[in-house]
Amino acid sequence: MDELETRRYTDGRANALESGSPPSGKAPAHLMDASRARRADACAVLFALLFPTLITWVYFIALAEQPAFVQGTALAVGKLIQFTFPAVWFFEVQGRRPQWKRPGRAGVILGLAFGLFVFALIVATYHAWLKPQGYLASAGQEILRKVSRFGIHTRPAYWVMAAFYSIPHSLLEEYYWRWFAFGQLRRLIPWRPAALVASAGFMGHHVLVLGSYFGWFSLATVVFSLGVAVGGAVWCWLYQRSGSLVGPWLSHLLVDVAIFVIGYDLVGASLV
Repeated sequence: MDELETRRYTDGRANALESGSPPSGKAPAHLMDASRARRADACAVLFALLFPTLITWVYFIALAEQPAFVQGTALAVGKLIQFTFPAVWFFEVQGRRPQWKRPGRAGVILGLAFGLFVFALIVATYHAWLKPQGYLASAGQEILRKVSRFGIHTRPAYWVMAAFYSIPHSLLEEYYWRWFAFGQLRRLIPWRPAALVASAGFMGHHVLVLGSYFGWFSLATVVFSLGVAVGGAVWCWLYQRSGSLVGPWLSHLLVDVAIFVIGYDLVGASLV
């Protein structure tokens, strides 16, 4: 519902009550339709924020001891629903068409700069602090167990998986979290709180993964989870500023590469 129309309607009903006369009746049909559409959009956003955490819990935790086929099927079905839902809602339910904007040079440069900064920060922190102190020793064994259950036993297979998650999957996540979750939220609330809420949702499923590897209440889980939220907020800001997913995607890609580089250092010697 348009804010000005809503205010006029509410003020009119209040004035009628104060004067002792009955309200004029129901809200105009187009205002009620707009209100219902707004509530539906809010429900869609809530689903988008929570569903990735749910499917991560299902395939990564609840089915952790099930055969790889069962885990893989749950993952595939969950991801299909996750990445199909925004397009169906946007095109079919809302009946909208995207206004694509060509990426500007500034947005691409900012995305690359932030991605390279985080890449260097992650790798430097790992080699200067986490690895020497042995913080990730137990995580390495858990990572090896997880990737083995998904059929990753060789180094080439590991890098194929890394390429998939770093390139197409990171683009799908930007489409999901920045274009849809954040994009829909900023139609309902101002963009700054929308960025915070979307980034908290983005962090949610990462908490489950990190907690499984590093322990639910470990310092590493807390720090890395907050890092995910901060990164998500920066990507929302960059998308808001540039109007394009290219900058956030390139940045996201570089961060994922850093994570898989560290993962290889932890498990590469155990692969063939």
